[in-house]
Amino acid sequence: MEWSFPFHRHALILHRIIWFFILLTFFMQECSGEKENSKSTYLIGLGSYDITGPAADVNMMGYANPNQTASGVHFRLRARSFIVGEPEGKRVVFVNLDACMASQLVTIKVIERLKARYGDLYTEQNVAISGIHTHSGPGGYLQYVVYIVTSFGFVRQSFDVIVDGIEKCIIQAHENLRPGIIFINKGELVNAGVNRSPSAYLNNPSEEKSQYKHNVDTEMTLLKFEDDEWGSVGSFNWFATHGTSMSRTNSLISGDNKGAAARFMEDWFKQKSFLEGVGSIHPDTFAKGIKYQKGNYRRVSNIIPDLPDTHNEWLGLAASNQASGGRPVRRSLSAARRVRSAFREGDRPKFVSAFCQSNCGDVSPNVLGAFCIDTGLSCDFNHSTCNGKNELCYGRGPGYPDEFESTRIIGDRQFRKAVELFDSTTEKLKGRVDYRHTHLDFSQIKVTIPSSDGGTQVAKTCPAAMGFAFAAGTTDGPGAFDFKQGDDQGNPFWKLVRNLLKTPDQKQVDCQHPKPILLDTGEMKLPYPWAPSVLPIQILRIGQLVILSVPGEFTTMSGRRLRDAVRTILTSGGNKEFDPNVHVVIAGLTNSYSQYVTTFEEYQIQRYEGASTLYGPHTLSAYIQEFKKLATALLSGQDISPGPSPPDLLSKQIGLLPPVVMDGTPIGVKFGDVSTDVPKNSTFRKGDLVTVVFWSACPRNDLMTEGTFALVELLNKKDKKTWSPAYDDDDFCLRFKWSRPSKLSSHSHATIEWRIPEMASPGVYRISHFGASKSLFGSIKHFAGESTAFVVV
Repeated sequence: MEWSFPFHRHALILHRIIWFFILLTFFMQECSGEKENSKSTYLIGLGSYDITGPAADVNMMGYANPNQTASGVHFRLRARSFIVGEPEGKRVVFVNLDACMASQLVTIKVIERLKARYGDLYTEQNVAISGIHTHSGPGGYLQYVVYIVTSFGFVRQSFDVIVDGIEKCIIQAHENLRPGIIFINKGELVNAGVNRSPSAYLNNPSEEKSQYKHNVDTEMTLLKFEDDEWGSVGSFNWFATHGTSMSRTNSLISGDNKGAAARFMEDWFKQKSFLEGVGSIHPDTFAKGIKYQKGNYRRVSNIIPDLPDTHNEWLGLAASNQASGGRPVRRSLSAARRVRSAFREGDRPKFVSAFCQSNCGDVSPNVLGAFCIDTGLSCDFNHSTCNGKNELCYGRGPGYPDEFESTRIIGDRQFRKAVELFDSTTEKLKGRVDYRHTHLDFSQIKVTIPSSDGGTQVAKTCPAAMGFAFAAGTTDGPGAFDFKQGDDQGNPFWKLVRNLLKTPDQKQVDCQHPKPILLDTGEMKLPYPWAPSVLPIQILRIGQLVILSVPGEFTTMSGRRLRDAVRTILTSGGNKEFDPNVHVVIAGLTNSYSQYVTTFEEYQIQRYEGASTLYGPHTLSAYIQEFKKLATALLSGQDISPGPSPPDLLSKQIGLLPPVVMDGTPIGVKFGDVSTDVPKNSTFRKGDLVTVVFWSACPRNDLMTEGTFALVELLNKKDKKTWSPAYDDDDFCLRFKWSRPSKLSSHSHATIEWRIPEMASPGVYRISHFGASKSLFGSIKHFAGESTAFVVV
């Protein structure tokens, strides 16, 4: 009995030890399994850089309106990129530009720089550069004549800032590469676009139209990037709607609705991270009361300083801070005082969100419809005219008649859907990273198409040409004279005018039929080519996501046909490499630009989009045929011919935009002095507009890249001397407007308008302006000035 107790005691201990090790082994297996399940699948890196460009004198790209020249900033433009690679394998690079479209010449020069820096790591094969299609960015950066006529030819400053910005954002992404996971999600957004050419869409086969609920694509596809250490570091999404919420008369540089959505989401994430440690904050809470008249999508600063308790004390502090007057400063000052950091926020990579363009060819953000400005009635359905005049027919955005509000609303709708997809996504991308790319001469592609007897026949694409309806414009931006959409005959007078430039031969007329040719751009070569013939097509693959890079604007139905054709190739024959729900997205306006791509049936109607389908009625069939070849090569692992190289026309470019000769001010006035100040002892409420006018100089002297022309600052209470940046010219509530009293004057003004947001902290504020002046001898000097302080309650 004496030994029984110790024996049982030791047996119990041994029993517990055994169970401990069993449970420990089970726990380690579970942890190992959990770790395996959350194991990084890719290397991911994101980058972002300023590409705002010249904010004065330069014609804007998109509407081809020679009178629409930049004169200030609504908010800044950016290039945003992601790099995704297998740890020991291939990589792909996608760049989203807050620009009207990609440029073949820009792509060529970016690739040259990347090859010089990284060798064969990033080439034309695996780099895609896509534009969001804002019509409110500086033009002059494309290389073909027809796209730079209204900007007085090539604008080197526009070109350089885009090339530099793309390179720098890719460098950032490369230097930020870390193990991570990519999630994908998609959902329906129904109120951010309408079909602006419904009569052409209706000409598509009934059995095809019956497959779809809407005459525009309503699906948004979103990627969520998660770094293993830092968690969420960015999101990119693709959704089809035009960048034409801002009208053809707007003169402020703007990313339009997609640029706005990107700004909103990046600021939303920053605020959510600050408030809840990357917790949950609903966009309704974030966006409460943020109409542009009343608010802004950004918290005033990370740390709101303590402020005085009485209004009188506020007024006293404001009265002690009068306008400083203009003074010389260093160039770095405006960059240092910007609200947002350029690359990182502490050790954490900056959150990057991009709203990319898709098959937006016939999709307008002016969702209220098109109306006659003289009668208020709906425009003619087939021709979009009012009493026979296209100039009177305009689309209306949801904020009509305020284009800034329409931009905010359509941007907000995309932002909200993106947040919803971002917060609810669960599907991970899994599988190889791969790509295929080739160049094709679209002026002479042989295309196999169905014949009327049930067999097949061979057709061809044509040298580029633009039809009469091209000059009619769209309901987003009507043209002039007596052109109209839906014109398949042409006009004898304008044909005579056309013939002064180039008379198309009968072969070209027959090839482009039923398009009546207004400009035979593909055969116009002086002083250098007017339109491209050699174009890139490209497929990027990240697991079950496939991105189709197209150098133009596909209409809704043409995009559907292309996606379906590629999806069929990828999933045919029981292929197990792609999930049955493989995600295929179109990245529009990528790597080059060649205007529109309609279906064969839409082409027959010759609306604006059909008249702008350069290579004839079989253009879409050529794209589908050639993309199927790329998809087949992607599946089989085979290489594909690189095709003919596009021309590099940089050395031939002609630029006629006059340079800045000199800036001046009246006698006794310095650059940066206040011309019109806020009233003394001013008190403003949230929602009020504060306006200050400064004596300024041409913004082309210094683009303030990663800097700001305008700044709203908040006074710190503790020392009552220093000021914290609160809002800059990248904020939706702050506008920088620049003007001359006359075109030839050396004098100019900068008007800073701040619509006080509902989220602004009460306190003492002032408005600052930064700029650079040019002397007659060519030297550049930077300056700054501040307004009198005022109180916000």
